Amino acid sequence: MERFKNKVAIVTGGGRGMGVAITNRLAAEGATVVLTYSKSRDQAEGVAAKINASGGRALAVEADSANPQAIIDAVATTITEFGKIDMLVNNAGIYIGKDFEDHTLEDYEQIMAVNVRAVYVASLAAVKHIPAGGRIITIGSNMAVSALSPQTTLYTMSKAALAGFTRGLARDLGNKEITVNLVQPGPIDTDMNRPDTDHADFLKSRMALSEYGTGDDIAGLVAYLASDEGKFITGTAITIDGGLNA
Repeated sequence: MERFKNKVAIVTGGGRGMGVAITNRLAAEGATVVLTYSKSRDQAEGVAAKINASGGRALAVEADSANPQAIIDAVATTITEFGKIDMLVNNAGIYIGKDFEDHTLEDYEQIMAVNVRAVYVASLAAVKHIPAGGRIITIGSNMAVSALSPQTTLYTMSKAALAGFTRGLARDLGNKEITVNLVQPGPIDTDMNRPDTDHADFLKSRMALSEYGTGDDIAGLVAYLASDEGKFITGTAITIDGGLNA
C-alpha cells in the first residue's frame, strides 16, 4: 500500500522502541519520514539507511526532546529538506520510577520536559506547516487512565496531561481540518519493557489477552489514524493495551 505517498512525517524518538515500528510502517506505506533521536545515533541512522536502501525516504535528525530549540530545529530541518509536514507523531518519552518520597524537582522537570513540553513545542512548531488533512498523533500510555503499581506517579501525571492537550488542540485545529489524537499503549514488547520479567508476569495476569503487544500493533493504529480512514476521528484517546484497563 502507498496510502502516504507524497506525505512527509516527523516521528520523534523514531529510532528506537515503538518509534522504529511507527517509522518503518509510515515509510513502507510511502511516507517520507524524519525520525529524531537523542542518544542512539547509530541505531537511528541505521533505521533511516535501511528505509533509503529499500527505495523509501528517511532522514535521522539529532534532537533531544528535553531541549525545545532542538525540536524547533528538527521541524525547520524537515521543511528545508522536504518542504512540508503532513504528519507529526509525538512518540518520544521517558519513564522515571522511584518511591514518591525520593522524587526531586529535577525528576519532575525532566519528565515533564520530555513527555509534555516536547509534545507542545513540536506541535506548535509543526502546525504552522501542516495543511488541511494533516495529522498530529501523540503516543501516551494506558497508565494515564489506570495507575497499576507504585513508583509511577510522575509518569502517570505526565501522560494524563496529554489527554487534555489532545482534546484542546483538536478544538483549535478542527477548522483547519487537522485531526489530533492520542494513542495510549499498554504493555508493549520493547528493549525497555521486556515480557519475560516478574513485573511483566503481574501485568499479563491483569490483561484480558494475557500477552504483550508489539511495536507493529501500535504502528498499525498510528497508520490508521494518519490515513484517510481516520479522517473523522479527532480529540480522542484510544487505549491499546490487550485489555489491561478493561
